[in-house]
Amino acid sequence: MVVHRAMLRRIYDWCIDAAHKPYALWIMGVVSFAESSFFPVPPDVMLVPMALARPERAWLYASVCTATSVLGGIVGYAIGALLYDSVGHWLIELYGYGDKVEAFRAGYAEYGAWIILLKGLTPIPYKLVTITSGFANYNIWLFIVLSVIARGGRFFVVAILLNRYGDWIRVRIEKHLGLWVALGAGVLVLGFVVAFRMF
Repeated sequence: MVVHRAMLRRIYDWCIDAAHKPYALWIMGVVSFAESSFFPVPPDVMLVPMALARPERAWLYASVCTATSVLGGIVGYAIGALLYDSVGHWLIELYGYGDKVEAFRAGYAEYGAWIILLKGLTPIPYKLVTITSGFANYNIWLFIVLSVIARGGRFFVVAILLNRYGDWIRVRIEKHLGLWVALGAGVLVLGFVVAFRMF
């Protein structure tokens, strides 16, 4: 338990320190980009501690996450549209949703915009939305607009909270770091579970 706490503290401190380094934005952007197409870890793991360290830059961090997430989403869309039989199918199977794709695709005919908006705002893995959007041949331009709204909404809500209440939140996170990490992991797992049941 002590080892786990020490490890969590080192990771957290690294993210806090990284906020003052020029490469931090690049790393966060890469994570955000990858999460929208294949990577399982959301950019919040860097966005939150970096915005806590520098609340005045929370808007910049949210903007970077939004832009790179949408760009990654376009790559995910391309995987679904052009490479579904190989890469796309493999990624969907890897996350355990292979038998749900057809039902999800059928839902696009009636609720495509709501699917992208609602799932883009939640902890549900966004890569599942982007790949299936391409597979379902959803309108690419509408997909991009809805992705900007959904992902921007998610990241800017975090930015607003951390910009306004960053000091208060930081004290409580650092006091109970293990609890907050466990809650974050629980939300991530819940996102996968909800996606499995909703697909």
